[in-house]
Amino acid sequence: MPKTDLKNFNLQELEQFLSGKGKERFRATQIFKWIYQLGATSFEQMTNLSKDFRAELEATACISEFTAATVEEGSDGVRKYLFTLEDGEAVESVLIPDEGRNTLCVSTQVGCAMGCEFCLTGTFKLKRNLTTAEIINQVCAAKKDAEIRNIVFMGMGEPLQNLDNLVRAIEIMLNGNGLQLSNRRITVSTCGLVPQMAELGRRVTVNLAVSLNATTDELRSQIMPINRKYPLKELLKACREFPLPSSRKITIEYVLIGGLNDSLEDAKRLLKLTSDIPNKVNLIPFNEHEGAGFKSPTQAAVDAFHKYLIDRNVTVITRSSRGGEISAACGQLKGKLDKLKLINEVEDV
Repeated sequence: MPKTDLKNFNLQELEQFLSGKGKERFRATQIFKWIYQLGATSFEQMTNLSKDFRAELEATACISEFTAATVEEGSDGVRKYLFTLEDGEAVESVLIPDEGRNTLCVSTQVGCAMGCEFCLTGTFKLKRNLTTAEIINQVCAAKKDAEIRNIVFMGMGEPLQNLDNLVRAIEIMLNGNGLQLSNRRITVSTCGLVPQMAELGRRVTVNLAVSLNATTDELRSQIMPINRKYPLKELLKACREFPLPSSRKITIEYVLIGGLNDSLEDAKRLLKLTSDIPNKVNLIPFNEHEGAGFKSPTQAAVDAFHKYLIDRNVTVITRSSRGGEISAACGQLKGKLDKLKLINEVEDV
């Protein structure tokens, strides 16, 4: 029988697992602390458990961990990890240092089914969801290199399409016996799965980022197929209804694509669409990649778009390009791996 990976359990589920073995509830808390606060990767390290209990766990359970297959680090401190999974698939995480408040960008799927035209990850297509353990192991691996203060679910995949494993991973991150992160420092990004947005808000308290990227249904449906199912009116209504603690704002992510959505008219429509939503805008100049049919915006267009919103009292951050020298755009490192695999397969033939 395959062993049970304890990193697939939140604390309550771990309590239930151990209860089935006749163990006390507090044992789950002990094990949780060993795994997430002390970094234990074997039961032998858990010295406040009896030898018999450790042997029993060793026979039926395991504690998985990630070791990066590739790590690239840029001169700006950005560090990109490529993790190879047990089935041979691969996912990426990116560690972004910022004045001591390190942020880790985490993946939730192998590939992505959303098909956004400007997104490199979407070209890989969806292979499968990540398990809870595979999500949480990205954090545990990066923690060996740096203290992680912020988590953003903006890596490979659409987080809300893997909602159960996402929520379970967040529960582990928030738990006082787990990774002890603040819900103020966890952000989930979505391209606009409206029903799942509501369910996320019911189940956990986190920050929400919505990838908008267009101010008309015609253009958004062209570059983001999800808009054909959940058009702007429904998406913005879901944003208004998303439960946020007092003083928090939804992040409106807007990828600026040269000549497509970067005009002052787009900025005016964006302001009108979001004026009744507590929000801050994250402008992201498009990062050109091989095979992309779009262009980066000019600096003048970026500056004008930014200024228009700032002048009207919108909180705006224009994301600076970081990690370009190490393929830090989501999916670029995996793309290199896939090309290498293809070359090797051809050579083997």
